[in-house]
Order: sequence, then structure tokens, then C-alpha cells
Amino acid sequence: MENKSKGKAVERIYTLLDEGSFVEIGQAVTARSTDFQLEEIKTPSDGVVTGYGLIDGCPVYVYSQDASVLGGSIGEMHARKIANLYDLAMKTGVAVIGMIDCAGIRLQESTDALHAFGEIYKKQAQASGVILQISAIFGNCGGGLAVFPTLTDFTLMEESGQLFINAPNAITGNRKEVLNSASAAFQSKEAGIVDFVGNEAEVFAQIKKLTGLFPSNYKDQSKIKDCLDDLNRLCGNVQTADAVEILTQVADENEFIELKSDYGTDMAIGFIRLDGETVGCVANKEEKISAQGAKKAASFVKLCDAFGVGILTFTDVTGYAADLEQEKELAQAVGTMTGAFVQASVPKVNVITKKAFGSAYVSMNSKAVGADLVYAWEDAKIGMMEADMAAKIMNPGADADVLKEKAQEYEKLQSDVDSAARRGYVDTVIDPQDTRKYVIGAFEMLYTKREMQIPKKHNAF
Repeated sequence: MENKSKGKAVERIYTLLDEGSFVEIGQAVTARSTDFQLEEIKTPSDGVVTGYGLIDGCPVYVYSQDASVLGGSIGEMHARKIANLYDLAMKTGVAVIGMIDCAGIRLQESTDALHAFGEIYKKQAQASGVILQISAIFGNCGGGLAVFPTLTDFTLMEESGQLFINAPNAITGNRKEVLNSASAAFQSKEAGIVDFVGNEAEVFAQIKKLTGLFPSNYKDQSKIKDCLDDLNRLCGNVQTADAVEILTQVADENEFIELKSDYGTDMAIGFIRLDGETVGCVANKEEKISAQGAKKAASFVKLCDAFGVGILTFTDVTGYAADLEQEKELAQAVGTMTGAFVQASVPKVNVITKKAFGSAYVSMNSKAVGADLVYAWEDAKIGMMEADMAAKIMNPGADADVLKEKAQEYEKLQSDVDSAARRGYVDTVIDPQDTRKYVIGAFEMLYTKREMQIPKKHNAF
């Protein structure tokens, strides 16, 4: 049967999937008219093309909304097709990729559309942590549909896409010309929903990277690949590198895939391979943790743990961001991040690179909150606070020379990396250029890790 869907819906599927691999499901489905008759309006595939195919040989289920059919709006049968796709995906342990270009819920179908729409919410929530879910926004994704990407694992957005609960002009005191709160820039930088923004070709390339790296389901072990890189390769000049550069140097073939780079910019999250195995990474980009950075890290750690992906952290932190806006949500955000590290049962490795001070250090996957192995670079400083501040607190009123002397004493006794190692808070002090071989060895040793958690339904925070 010839596919009569128009627009870019089918074209996007063919662009994403391996040539000749797509098989459509539900091609003959059309809208089911209810109170407002739609018989005279042709609705091929009811505005969404669904099916399955391959990405670099890996099976996936896909749906792609067709904006040429009633604006790609979601009606009862449209929603049922997507829900059916999820049922098949959960039975087979295969990823679901949704390509969104939608005018919203179809008004003519009223509660029939609403009920079927709610079924998609349910399927997405049930699939969370079971199968990989990716949302790619190419057009409009507004109103209740904006919840879709928040229920999936990764959200990618084409530069001209629109994502919103309330349209910019419907927000009190705002106009789209003043602040386009539906734009990809706003949703990636301010809302933190979007993992990646690019043109259409870049979005497809990123989807392919993610499906090649990340497990298709929580039991999937097929994403490990042969490593052609030197396992003992030295990491040159990492002492002066930023977090992203450190992760890039440590990774197989120097490839780090960063996510949410515009949001919570004090923290880096993303994926690398170590000896061919996918590892999730969290690293401090700045010395102060923000609420946004902590939220970003927490959700990422939970995602990795749900799918059995090991976690590697690089710690360089002295405290928390200090301003009124941060204070409103910082404690809650850091608590959620700390709890995520504690609850994660996957292999957890931490590398302390420069500074690790106070409770901010404790929360960053320290030995205290459950890291399996902790390494520290030779010049790292670990303690309650920076030595000069400690000297001022412990010696009030002392002159500059005395404070300098006391700071040196404090640093030697309390902040020295060897002191932390003697107390067992650091397992091994390493030369920075040897970081790659040590973390590879750590994850190889932890590959068979099994950790039993206290039985319960779920966290309450």
C-alpha cells in the first residue's frame, strides 16, 4: 500500500534509519469521528507515522508526526498508534524515538483525544528505566504535549522548534518579542529540558550517537565495542585543562558527548567510552555548585543507574553558589544529587583533581556517600575548607605573617592529599597523566559489582 502521508514525517524517518530498514505499522489508520464529524477531511495515518527499523544495525521503534495532517494534532487514533508502539517496544526491549511536530490535542475529538493522550503519558512513565526513550522536537511541542519530552530519557531540539506549556504571549507580563520562552535557546539554557540543540542533520547525528552508546533497555549489554585506543595512553597537560578537556583526554579516541551544556554550566555531564564500555560522567566545571548544576547531575546519575551505566566523577569544588536566587532551591537540589549518588548501585569511581572542600566535596560522589574507588591527583587538596580561610577562623586578629604560617600548617596537616589517603578517604594518589589507565582498571575490576539496597518502594525525596 502506498504511503500517502505528506510533509517531512516520512522523510525524517528515512533520514534517521538505515536505508531500506523501515517497516510501517498502522498505515491504514485514520481519524475516528465522534461528535464533530471529520469524514470529509482526509487524515492519512491520522497524522503520525509509526513503525520500526534499524540505526546502524540496532533495532528501534519510531513515530514521526505529520504536520500536514490537521497540523499533526493528536487525536484518539493518533495517540493509540503511539501507545501501541510503546507496548511493542516494552515487550521487545527496544528503544522508542519520537519525532515531534504537533499543533496540540485535536479539538474536534474532545475527551476521546484527551483520554488517549493520557494513555501516552502512562506508557512513557511505565517505560521509564525499562527502555531507552528519545524525543526529537522539529516543530511545535506545546501545551500538554510539552510533558512528553520530560518523560523521556533524552530530548533533542531543532533550532527553530518551539517547546512550551504556555505560549510566550499567554504568560503574564511577557511578549514573544521580549522573551521567546518557547525557543530552543530558552528551553536548553533556562528550563534545562533539552539535552542538545542543532540543525536537523545535527539532531539526527546526535540521536545516532546516543543509540550507539546507551543501552536499549536496562538489561542490554550489547553496546560495548572493541577499543582500538591505547588503554595505557597518557593524558598530557590535564593539570591545566578544564573539565570537558579532561574527560575528552581520558575517553577512548578522545570523544566526550556532553549533554545539557547550556544549563547548569558549573557542571558537565555526558558519556565517554572506556575500553569500549559506556560510562556516564559528571564533573565540576566551576568551584561552586549551583542548584541547576546539582539538578542536572542528579537526573543524569539516576538515568545511568537505571540502565546499568557506570558513573565516573571528576571533583574540583570548594562550596556552593551564594546568591538569593540560588538559596531558594540549592539545598533541595544538592540533597537530591547526594541521594542519587548514594542510591546508585552501578560502579562509581571518583577522581579528585584539584580542590575538594567541605560538604560540597562530600556530595560529589565521595567515599562517604558510596564511591567504590576514589583517586586523587598528586597536588589535590582535600579538607574542610581552604587553608587561608581556616587560618583566619582559628586565629582571629592575627597579623598577615602569622596567618600565612598557620595556613601552611593547616594545609600540611588537614588539606594534604596524603592525609586523606592515610585516613582511607582516597584509595590511590596518582600522577594526573595516568588517569586514563587507572579509571579503566577501576571499571574493569568493578564490572561484576553487585550491591543490595535496603528493600523499599522508592525514595521520598
